Amino acid sequence: MFGKDNCYVSEYTHFIEDVLAKNPELKQGQIDGRALLWDKEPINLDERSRIDASTVNK
Repeated sequence: MFGKDNCYVSEYTHFIEDVLAKNPELKQGQIDGRALLWDKEPINLDERSRIDASTVNK
């Protein structure tokens, strides 16, 4: 009844696909930006608390 309509593609999707087709370097820029801002190692809370405890207050 409410199946996915695979024929419809929004204007926004067409726009993004067109921009990416004209500027293929944008895809690598997206990957680099994600790595810079989001893809980080998990924080080790034990190590973090030891670092905080060993910090000298000024």
